[in-house]
Amino acid sequence: MSNHYQGYFIDLDGTTYKGTDRIPAAARFISRLQRAGKRVLFVTNNSTRTPEFVANNLTQNHNIQVGPENVYTTALATADYLDQQAGQHRRVYVVGESGLRTALTARGFILVDTDPDYVVVGLDSHVTYEKLEKAVLLIRAGATFIGTNADSNLPNEKGMVPGAGSLVKLVEYATQQQAIMIGKPEKIIMEMALRRVGLDKDDVIMVGDNYHTDIQAAMNVGMDNLLVYTGLSRPAEVAQMAQQPTYTVETLDDWKIE
Repeated sequence: MSNHYQGYFIDLDGTTYKGTDRIPAAARFISRLQRAGKRVLFVTNNSTRTPEFVANNLTQNHNIQVGPENVYTTALATADYLDQQAGQHRRVYVVGESGLRTALTARGFILVDTDPDYVVVGLDSHVTYEKLEKAVLLIRAGATFIGTNADSNLPNEKGMVPGAGSLVKLVEYATQQQAIMIGKPEKIIMEMALRRVGLDKDDVIMVGDNYHTDIQAAMNVGMDNLLVYTGLSRPAEVAQMAQQPTYTVETLDDWKIE
């Protein structure tokens, strides 16, 4: 199995590591890509962490030597997408954490509590009823509703805790409006990531462990994809799907790089 791809978009949890546990094949895979001169971009639905934090975690804890320029989060994708749309309308109310706030302010958005142009809802582990109430009322008053990603749950050491999508769903239900969703499996994050690396979709492959997010995001933008069975999706489940991944491997050690 070999290939011609110049760029690799790679998922994090389940593909590159499992929580705090290393996936040694992933570190070897990234090292092989770097030696072959491939463009590596970690594309993650997590909006809470800055690229600096993610890169530091990969380097310190997972033996993967990368910098913040190798990380693309839903927070960055949200900021990039809004930057294309907003023009002079740059007032944003945020339900989210530092990663999202930092990405938006770096793009010149003003974070406000009143009269926003946009309401952005991402994962917020310190969310309160008051914050969600405000988001609902501002959207009902006319602000454009953006959701970072639709993940219902997030795996951590406690188990499968509520993800950003659970908060977005609450606000959707209370506003009777659907959010514009940015993260995987939507194509917006993929389009923004392609623009970030300056490559065509035919020159990039998406690598992930979750058929319903990573692989479907690639399919939705017309990109080849590689499903690795080290995380969420299982072969028996994937075999039932109408559209099959471009490639599957048991471990990233099985993937040959040209």
